[in-house]
Amino acid sequence: MSKKLDFDSLSSVFYGGCKAKDKWRVGTEHEKFGFNSNNLHPISFEDINKIFDLLSKKYKWEKILENKLVISLKKNGASITLEPGGQLELSGAPFTSLFETCNEVNIHKEELNDVCKTLDINFMGMGVLPKWDLAKIQIMPKKRYEIMSQYMPKVGSHGLDMMKRTTTIQANFDFSCTEDMKTKMRVAQSIQPCIIALYANSPFIDGKLTEYQSYRSYIWTKTDKNRTGLLRFIYNKDFCFEDYTDYLLDIPMYFIIRNKKYIDLTGLTFRDYMKDSTGKFEPTMDDWNNHITTAFPEVRLKSYIEVRGADGGPWSRVCALPAFWTGILYDEEILNRTWDLAKNWKFYEIENFYDQARVNGLDAVAPNGESMKSFLRKVLNYSNIGLKNRKVIKKGCDESVFLKPLFEIIESGQSPAKFWVNQFVNDWSHDIDMLYKTNYF
Repeated sequence: MSKKLDFDSLSSVFYGGCKAKDKWRVGTEHEKFGFNSNNLHPISFEDINKIFDLLSKKYKWEKILENKLVISLKKNGASITLEPGGQLELSGAPFTSLFETCNEVNIHKEELNDVCKTLDINFMGMGVLPKWDLAKIQIMPKKRYEIMSQYMPKVGSHGLDMMKRTTTIQANFDFSCTEDMKTKMRVAQSIQPCIIALYANSPFIDGKLTEYQSYRSYIWTKTDKNRTGLLRFIYNKDFCFEDYTDYLLDIPMYFIIRNKKYIDLTGLTFRDYMKDSTGKFEPTMDDWNNHITTAFPEVRLKSYIEVRGADGGPWSRVCALPAFWTGILYDEEILNRTWDLAKNWKFYEIENFYDQARVNGLDAVAPNGESMKSFLRKVLNYSNIGLKNRKVIKKGCDESVFLKPLFEIIESGQSPAKFWVNQFVNDWSHDIDMLYKTNYF
């Protein structure tokens, strides 16, 4: 390995994430599909440039350029980024409370709607673009996406679908030490099928029904087995930051950046790159930090933990996702009680739990034989307790108020996907355009 970059320096990225509890924050990321309201076509790069220009002028977002093209905006620790198929993502700043992160989300919605009203552009929250085939969707002009789009078909059947036709809601959380990280990673990965079921919102593709309630989750299983899916090793007794470092070292790279230019290194693992297989480039921490972002497991470790299982959805459910996980992950007693529910599950049972949640949503069965609905009520109540214990109050309400949309889904007895399927089959005569006309924000 390089003398300038060794194993300890790589794993130090994760050790550097350890924070005292009073420094823990919550971050929210969410993506959405933009479409032209007059013809329902996905928005183009030209449309997005108009949106970015208006946001910059009216709301003082700073433009970020690549090859003289605006590819993102940033302000106050947040960014608005351009996803591969033209999806827009708000990557929120880290906040101490859910009221703050949700306020950021709502301000973003207001600003976006304001600038788009003159452009005849609306946005939709679904896990998979329900209409339009891949050929209709242009890859955005970022070199990173060009490299990925050329590599994806070599390693999976649905990599381009993932890039161009999916959206998600994600939340980010801190940890205090190795043991805390270990428990949070295990709990999050084990019970994430609950979130897949609650947020299942992608039963359509190409204007037709699929066999899945979360087709987005299925797409990820056919994207790139080397960098996606479940991590078996996190259940090992001595799991630590070094194990995650080893995992990343054996993932093939996408690129490195030199002098603001992207250099394609697809197929070369970072471990081989560290051995100077190319003979051309000295590995750097920037290379490593970029590489960390190209692994896409269900629960991802950076200098924080990122939970990634939810389909994109309506605005009301954006704030509910960080709320659910905050209640579970940021109360030590609740975290341990939740782990007690899952700690005896076998890995293949967890894999099956994911498979069931993708297909059956709330009709899935947990590894302990309990119905998904019953199990979900239990963990939602745990989350509710965890949020109340934080005692963060605004206008007479604590943070548990953000769980209301999830309790409503449970009480309805069906995932969002089943609601849309019923509309599609019984009310819309299989006209997928109706989804655009009734489900925009």
